[in-house]
Amino acid sequence: MSTRVDYAVKPGGALQGRLRVPGDKSISHRALMFGAIAEGVTEIEGFLDGADCLSTLAAIRALGIRVDAASATRLKVHGGGLYGLQAPHTALDCGNSGTAMRLFMGLLAGQGFDATLVGDESLSRRPMQRVIDPLAAMGARIESRGGLAPVTLHAVKPLRPARHSLKMASAQLKSALLFAGLYAGGYTWIKEPGPSRDHTERMLHSFGVHLIRENGWLGIHGGETLSAARIEVPADLSSAAFFLAGAAMTPGSDLTLEDVGVNPTRDGVIRILRLMGAHIEIRHSRLGGGEPAAEINVKGGRLRGIDITPELVTLAIDDIPAVLIAAACAEGTTRVHGAAELRVKESDRLQAMQAGLAALGVHVDAVPDGINVTGTAHLKGGDIQSFGDHRIAMAFAMAGLRAEGPVTVRDCANVDTSFPGFAQVAKAAGLQISVEQARAA
Repeated sequence: MSTRVDYAVKPGGALQGRLRVPGDKSISHRALMFGAIAEGVTEIEGFLDGADCLSTLAAIRALGIRVDAASATRLKVHGGGLYGLQAPHTALDCGNSGTAMRLFMGLLAGQGFDATLVGDESLSRRPMQRVIDPLAAMGARIESRGGLAPVTLHAVKPLRPARHSLKMASAQLKSALLFAGLYAGGYTWIKEPGPSRDHTERMLHSFGVHLIRENGWLGIHGGETLSAARIEVPADLSSAAFFLAGAAMTPGSDLTLEDVGVNPTRDGVIRILRLMGAHIEIRHSRLGGGEPAAEINVKGGRLRGIDITPELVTLAIDDIPAVLIAAACAEGTTRVHGAAELRVKESDRLQAMQAGLAALGVHVDAVPDGINVTGTAHLKGGDIQSFGDHRIAMAFAMAGLRAEGPVTVRDCANVDTSFPGFAQVAKAAGLQISVEQARAA
């Protein structure tokens, strides 16, 4: 028997005041990994101490790197240099984190030792072949369970440089290849069909690595020395997305989110909500550690349905569940196109959102690569399955703001992977949420 965590949300309310969501998950993963192979001591401020990033922290330590913690969010990584990682004594457990597993594949593909990456049941169902194939083209020797975890990377040193023309825009794949490129004997080139998050490129610059951009190609030369850096991790825009959507769709809301990362390669949720008519203001912009951050104010009002293009989906891939809750309360129909990637996240997020919205009385049509949501003035209360997916759980918690009856969201323990303390922060902002625990088989 285990303990199941559910959210019970009473109907109504509005989001008010000021808050700061936890540090950016994507940047926290990368700061640890780059700090581990840099020369000197890298200081990380604002680290996300959620379960996903703690899995990466444990793996970095298992690779022989000393990491000191002044607090849960302030770390010092004593880098071992480009070739300073050591063979782990056991498999490296990535938990629920696809980012950790895919980036570690790139980092470990060119090492002089074997390493095995494992994950939980959900991660073990997520596709890894898309990373295995281009790494194999660089000479990596990789075993997997039919393209799924566990993944074992055998000792290869060095890798071969290669030119990768990717079929999909993916920050995780691009980042894995950039890591591998550091261990290749020459230039590795990458070309994507469209933009994806550039956190890795920005961080490489912070660590002193020179990248080349040439006719749409991104190039990195193997063997470059990384110098320790100070990384300021902004608040995670994908965690802020639930509050942005909840406030935008709820009359009477006036919420300010502090120090949020507003990287233009992942600000799709802001762009989408503005296109829907949301009142969103960006204030006090700054640049810290190569990443732009700002204060975001959002006021509640009337939203309208729009067509969300594949280009916008790429810039908001983790935030579509939050957007769909806002769409359920908008006038007209919102159509999402080019979002097939959502079917291979922690859950099939398109299917999960379709089932949950239908339970709240929303008309939904699903298509293979997207979803159509017709808004309604009043959501019903209902019992929602999150399928153990943190972003599905947080999205449907926000639905309570516009529901006519209580909303219960089941199986929410995994929210701690990205947003520890979510319910407490949401309650302080005005969401009438409580956490219930029950025995589960």
